[in-house]
Amino acid sequence: MADQDSSPAATAPAPAAGPAPMAGMMLAVTSIALALGTFMQVLDSTIANVSIPTIAGNLGVSTSQGTWVITSFAVANGVSVPLTGWLMGRYGVVKTFVVSVLLFTLASFLCGVSWNLPSLIGFRILQGLVSGPMIPGSQALLIMIFPAHKRGTALAIWSMTTLVAPICGPILGGYISDNIAWEWIFLINVPVGLLCAFLCWRGMNNRETPTRKVPIDTTGFMLLLVWVGALQVMLDTGKDADWFNSPAIIVETLVAIVGFIAWVIWELNEKHPIVDLSLFKSRNFALGTVAFCLGYAVFFGSNLLQPLWLQTQMHYIATWAGLVAAPSGVVAVLLTPFAARIMQKVDARWAATLSLAAFGLSFFMRSGFNSDADFMSLVWPMLVQGVAMSTFFLSMVTISLNGVPPHQLPSASGLSNFSRITAGSFAASLTTTIWDRGESLHQTRLAESMASNDPSWLAAIEHLQAAGLSHAQAVGAVTSQVVNQAYLLSTIDFFRASAWLAILLIPCVWMTKKAMTSGGPPPAD
Repeated sequence: MADQDSSPAATAPAPAAGPAPMAGMMLAVTSIALALGTFMQVLDSTIANVSIPTIAGNLGVSTSQGTWVITSFAVANGVSVPLTGWLMGRYGVVKTFVVSVLLFTLASFLCGVSWNLPSLIGFRILQGLVSGPMIPGSQALLIMIFPAHKRGTALAIWSMTTLVAPICGPILGGYISDNIAWEWIFLINVPVGLLCAFLCWRGMNNRETPTRKVPIDTTGFMLLLVWVGALQVMLDTGKDADWFNSPAIIVETLVAIVGFIAWVIWELNEKHPIVDLSLFKSRNFALGTVAFCLGYAVFFGSNLLQPLWLQTQMHYIATWAGLVAAPSGVVAVLLTPFAARIMQKVDARWAATLSLAAFGLSFFMRSGFNSDADFMSLVWPMLVQGVAMSTFFLSMVTISLNGVPPHQLPSASGLSNFSRITAGSFAASLTTTIWDRGESLHQTRLAESMASNDPSWLAAIEHLQAAGLSHAQAVGAVTSQVVNQAYLLSTIDFFRASAWLAILLIPCVWMTKKAMTSGGPPPAD
């Protein structure tokens, strides 16, 4: 032992290490500040869902046009995610995160003072673009400031924050819209963002990560903006422009197709691609990402549609529409720690199967809604959805990243997140289109079955006239009920189709290879 201790290897100075992990009050304060950053970003992706009817009404636009407030943020956030790795490598994780939070705070203020729908959409695009580094940055910094043996705690804090925010989003958005003003769903970010940036910079400005000059794939990024933007505009404006009967829609579609093909060709031949498409050679990554994106799209679309239906057709105020959605998040928060522990011993494909089956059951339960559904009837399916949420994200990420070489994990994570966020933004546009077209179809069928000499029609008109309504008022009241029932039938159709899609994704999961969250060498692919 003495000989070993006096050897040159033993006496040589140890290589320079990074800053020591934080401890005590500084660790607690900085962790809370980082969690606030994640909380704000995730909150802003859900807080507007229940406020869309209020925002649309105040700005004098239709509810379907109001959904641009959601899709614009989602698309901008999605295309900015691939830039995160380059920004952190070039400027450092701490600077990138703090600047992102400050710009997000500024964009939130601008959203709150916007004067019409185009200005609000423009500022939401800015908000989405600058928020790309917030979630991966908070995750990386939490891991950096915690001791190695407590990194599980760091990730638990990060994961719980991402689940708590969707709970608070609908409730907070509904309460603010009903009792204050919709502008404050954005303005509340201002003090929180300033506090988060101040505490993070104060605690970590001496912990900046090494930087290096890394080339950026400017052409690939611009092509990405072109095809994603053109496709999103086509999906959002198609229903109002009569789809392919409109020259503008045809041009947008061609731009999206040509832009996508050019982007794929460029990325496959670029030395430093902004998106590493070679990852799709891995069976687990390809199939896992497809299942992740489709499952998330269905989940995102249903979370958008239900509050819209409740507020526009069931006459729920925004607060109560948010309270209907909240139980799913509560259940997810309670079950996630147990699910994460169990998944260390269980194949992730079983967890994904449970998740997709629970999603399917939740959607099937919602396909049984009727116009007399009470609050608890609406809540029960959301409780089942909470079970699905507790394992969905972790299992899908585990499957997708299984077999990816360590040096490609950052790229794989970025590509998976980009695909998921983009799928969610497309789902937001398609959901309202499918819902409105379904309503038109059902209204036409209902109207065809109600001829002017139909005994049921005449009896309904006579009954309303006997109650004191004029003939025109009676006809209007019956017509309103027809529209209400048409939207109900369209909502049921959407949830039933969503249920079958969730079930059909289960075989896709089992076409992948076994994946465990406990680590170990991944199987060769």
